[in-house]
Amino acid sequence: MIKIGEILISDDVVEKEFVCNLEKCKGACCVEGDFGAPLDEDELAILEEIYPIVKPYLTKEGIKVIEKEGTHTTDDDGDLCTPVIDGRECAYAIYDKKGILKCGIEQAYLDGKIKWKKPISCHLYPIRITAKKNFEALNYHKWHICSPACSLGKELQVPVYKFLKDPLIRKYGEQWYNELVEVIEALPKKEKVKKEKKS
Repeated sequence: MIKIGEILISDDVVEKEFVCNLEKCKGACCVEGDFGAPLDEDELAILEEIYPIVKPYLTKEGIKVIEKEGTHTTDDDGDLCTPVIDGRECAYAIYDKKGILKCGIEQAYLDGKIKWKKPISCHLYPIRITAKKNFEALNYHKWHICSPACSLGKELQVPVYKFLKDPLIRKYGEQWYNELVEVIEALPKKEKVKKEKKS
């Protein structure tokens, strides 16, 4: 476990390797699971504001659900999340020509229509944030549908914290991320010293 400021980072975020492989998984994280993507309180107003701009990108089914339930909803635990279509894909999910699920919000962002890329929980996946009173914990969320991403990450030798550089900077700032990298890069040297002392 690493602590940077008031943020705890699990060892898996440092040690596990991960690179999304949409060709293999087809965007399964947008459709699997019981509920939509987790949302922060401050994202609710953003979703309402951008919805008219994002709406043309969405499927008819997604629009129908959003206009019935709202731009956000809650899960069984009362936590904020995106609405889903018939208990399956996120209402903001769209299919590309290859049948891969992508984010309609992100597509509007890529087209320069909005300045908000997507919910931070989606951008940070496979990291999940657990918020406590005095700190936040970043944990690696292992999900069988992401096995192609684990394989590709291992092949390319890209650890989770490097794959998620942009969203981690978006969430905590560049200075925080640089400090995280410095601490991580110093770890093997410390471990090596310990091993040499033991021998």
